[in-house]
Amino acid sequence: MHTLQRTGKEITEIYDRHVDTVYRICFSFMKNTADTEDLVQEAFLRLISSGKKFKSTEHEKAWLIVTASNLCKDALKKWWRRNENIDDFADALQEPPFRIDTTLEAILDLPEDYKTAVYMYYYEGYSTKEIASAMRCPAATVRSRLSRVRQMLKSKLGGDF
Repeated sequence: MHTLQRTGKEITEIYDRHVDTVYRICFSFMKNTADTEDLVQEAFLRLISSGKKFKSTEHEKAWLIVTASNLCKDALKKWWRRNENIDDFADALQEPPFRIDTTLEAILDLPEDYKTAVYMYYYEGYSTKEIASAMRCPAATVRSRLSRVRQMLKSKLGGDF
């Protein structure tokens, strides 16, 4: 039988530290509040049930970012999502609870493989080596993705990135 490794107080502290970041990640994939809230909850439930020990709060945050991204990707792959008619949900579209500027809007439109790396590098300040470790891919892959993203954003928005 699996037992909880953390106290309620520890879980609350972790939640308070990282809920905004996890919410932004999930919203960037799901683009609606209901699915976002479900996946934020699922990410923290995974944390609670994992019993994972973290080296630092940065390691904890990176784990949650990658877990939330993977949960969102899995949710988007579900067969029932592919068969939905977007017109049925026109009334359900909502504004995010945070301000989206032109650059962030362009980032939200990026292919899934790029969003997590971009978010971790530009918005959270992780190095490419740290991102590679968290995403379980070579650092060169992360650098390539970031380079491609800069080219995509440059052509879409103009200017230097």
